[in-house]
Amino acid sequence: MAIHMDQSSLQGPGDEIARSVPTNVVGMAPVFTDPLWRIPVRLNPVEVELLRTEPLRRLHFITHGGATTITTLQSYSRLEHTLGVLALVAHFRPEDELLRVAALLHDIGHLPLSHTFEGIGGLDHHAIGLQVLRAEPIRPVLERHGIGAEAVTAALGGQQLSPLIGRSGLLNLDHLDSFVRSGRAAGRLDADPAVMLTHLDLEESVVSTDHETAASLVSLVCGEARLHTSWDSVGTSSVVRRLAGRLLDNTTLTPAQLARMADPQLWSAFDSCAATRAESGMVRYEPHRLKVVAGHASGDPSGWDFSLRKIYSSAPLVEGERIEVSAPELAAELNALRLLPTTFRVWWS
Repeated sequence: MAIHMDQSSLQGPGDEIARSVPTNVVGMAPVFTDPLWRIPVRLNPVEVELLRTEPLRRLHFITHGGATTITTLQSYSRLEHTLGVLALVAHFRPEDELLRVAALLHDIGHLPLSHTFEGIGGLDHHAIGLQVLRAEPIRPVLERHGIGAEAVTAALGGQQLSPLIGRSGLLNLDHLDSFVRSGRAAGRLDADPAVMLTHLDLEESVVSTDHETAASLVSLVCGEARLHTSWDSVGTSSVVRRLAGRLLDNTTLTPAQLARMADPQLWSAFDSCAATRAESGMVRYEPHRLKVVAGHASGDPSGWDFSLRKIYSSAPLVEGERIEVSAPELAAELNALRLLPTTFRVWWS
C-alpha cells in the first residue's frame, strides 16, 4: 500500500515551515465567528486588546444561566453571550466603534453565577460594571484607542437610545441574543439563527421583524420565563442565594469581594466554609432532593421563601409597529406571563 505524506511532515527540526494555527475566541485571529449567529466579525484593535483583559476573560468563567446550570444544560458562559452581542452589533452597526465596545463591556459587572446574587449586600451588576470600565485595566485600554470611558458609560447607562438598552418592553440586541442562545441550549429553538437574522432589522434601536419570526421570538421569550419559574431554576437559585448570604455572615468576605469572584472561586469558597460546605455539596450532587411549590402558604416549615426579582417579557416590533397593534395574539401570549408565579416555598426532602 502506498503511503502519501504531506511534505511538511518530512521537514527536519532545522527546516520547519512556519504555519498559523487556527484560533477563534480570544482575539488572536483577525476575525471572530460567532457559532450561534454565524456572523464573522473583523475585530478592531481595541476589541482585541479588551478581549485580553482580566474583566473580559473572567466572563468565560461565569455561567450565563447562573445556578440553573446545576440542573440544566445551560452551561455556556457570559463571554459567549457577550461575543454574540458584539456579533449582532457588528452586523447591524458595523462602523459604530463605540457601540461595538459597549457591547463587549456591557456585562463586565456580572456577579458569579450571573443574576443569582443580585441585590445581596446591595450588589447591582450594572453599577459594578460602570465602576469596572472606569478603572484599570479597561479605562487605559479605551484611552489608548481614543475612546472615553464616559462615552461608553453613556451608551450603557441609558442616557441615550441604544440597541443594547432599548426601551422598556421592547426587544434589544442584548436580550435577543440571550433568548435565542438560551433557547438553543434548552432545545426550544425552532429556527436557524442565521436565517432568522435575515428577517431582523433595527427600527429606532429596537429589534423589528416579520410576523412569523416575531412568533418564534415570542415563543423563546415565553420559554425563558417558564424556565425561570421552574423547579430547575427556582430550587437551585434559592439555595445558592442562601449560601451566599451565609458565606458573607460567617467569613471576612465582603460583598465587593464576592462580586468579583468567578464561579469556580465561589464554589471553592462555599466548600471552604463550615457554614456552607454541606449544603453546597447537596445542591450540586443531590438537587433531586429539592422540593418547590408556588406561593408561601404551603410546604415544609423548615423550608424558605424565594421570590423572583423580575420576569423578562420584551417584544420585537412587528413590521415596525408595536406588537399590541400588529400582532395582538402574540401580545396576549406575553401578557399571559404575568400569571406565572413569582413567589415560592423551597425545602430539602
